[in-house]
Amino acid sequence: MKATDPISTMDTAQIRADTTVVKALRKLRMPQTQRNRELALLLLAFVINGSALALVQLGALGEIQWTILIYVGALAALTLVLHIVLRFTAPQADPIVVPIATVLTGLGIAMIYRIDLYRGHEGWDALSTRQIAWSAIAMALAVTVVVLLRNYRVLFRYTYLTGLAGIVLLLLPVVPGLALQDAGAAVWVSIGGIFTFQPAEIAKICLAVFFAGYLVRTRESLLSTGHRFLGMTWPRAREIGPILVFWVLSLGIIVLQRDLGTGILVFGMFVAMIYTATGRTSWVLLGVGLAAAGVAIAAQLMPYVGARIAAWWHAFDPAMIEADRGSYQLVQGIFGLAQGGLIGTGLGQGRPYLTPLSQSDYILPSLGEELGLIGVFAILCLYLIFVSRGIRIGLTGQDDFGKLLATGLSFTIALQVFIMVGGVTRLIPLTGLTTPFLAAGGSSLVANWIIVALLLRVSDAVRTSPRAVIG
Repeated sequence: MKATDPISTMDTAQIRADTTVVKALRKLRMPQTQRNRELALLLLAFVINGSALALVQLGALGEIQWTILIYVGALAALTLVLHIVLRFTAPQADPIVVPIATVLTGLGIAMIYRIDLYRGHEGWDALSTRQIAWSAIAMALAVTVVVLLRNYRVLFRYTYLTGLAGIVLLLLPVVPGLALQDAGAAVWVSIGGIFTFQPAEIAKICLAVFFAGYLVRTRESLLSTGHRFLGMTWPRAREIGPILVFWVLSLGIIVLQRDLGTGILVFGMFVAMIYTATGRTSWVLLGVGLAAAGVAIAAQLMPYVGARIAAWWHAFDPAMIEADRGSYQLVQGIFGLAQGGLIGTGLGQGRPYLTPLSQSDYILPSLGEELGLIGVFAILCLYLIFVSRGIRIGLTGQDDFGKLLATGLSFTIALQVFIMVGGVTRLIPLTGLTTPFLAAGGSSLVANWIIVALLLRVSDAVRTSPRAVIG
């Protein structure tokens, strides 16, 4: 029997102990690295936002007034609270998402404030003041989600409940007594005539949770059956049922609420998530075909949709520009972008207020006029990085539910940006959505910052938990 060498045994034990210590130090150091990187980017975001507001005041007023800067400084402090909370509750969360959301929110506030200065709006009458207040509420809710939702997988238990909540929220704008009477799309709800909000913004989050849970439960049946045709596997008639249901739902939203944008967003999100779940191109082709058919049907049967398409196709027709609800806004926005040129007129020195809805639907042309093509490209790059980080979080997720949830939420941001940027640049017909983080509107800000919180939670779980199986 061979004797054990005590020195060799001690060396092996020491190596194992050293390895354990190194692993522990890496676990401690890595979160610090992530959060330190986030802090550095946040400080840069604060500098950009503060400089934008100061330049707006110098360009429009010729002096700096500190009131608005103090308000934005309070927002920066709230962002730092979120950063500190992440250090303790989600130390390995993605370090890029919060800084990008912060700088986009700040640029939006700066441009809204610039237009308020021209119109002489002050106090609560100013949209910029309300935007700051809504930003604070949105960030506070993001902190709440990060603190309370320690494990995002609990949302899987409420798959059908969140789906029901999403549908109810979508239908609220057509409920008598709640619907806000408007000449445009019926997308707003008024409570007591004091508080108004856009339920579709929260509905998209509920539906993303529902789609993720539903596709996790049905993924095997969607993958195990189908027919080969043209080099692709096509689903059988019974599997096409879900996509037809949401196609009809999207058409219903367009018909009942005259809201083309939300209908496209809901249907597009479902198609993107079903493609992520199955990896089959045939689902995308089916989705694109049904979307095209839906728009064609709506254009023929609904004057609202037909007018939008006509205003897009004949934008520079003088008769269309002068017509009621014609292409006047679109043409003014394009002229504003052209006026900005390559480097822009400078913050506070352009005339973005000439375009109707320059603080909401047309905020990107407003920014383009004063920041130029370079500024617009920088903003689009921020969106691109934000969406790519979200999709990366989804693709590296340790369970199918988290993968689909992160991908679906990221795609909603990407689709909104594409629809709004394509609309104001006349690439596609303009629809009634908001440009994420930039446009004036509390409902959109709240929803988008909740999306930020959910992505942070999923990204933290990706790096800290072993692969989990949900189903």
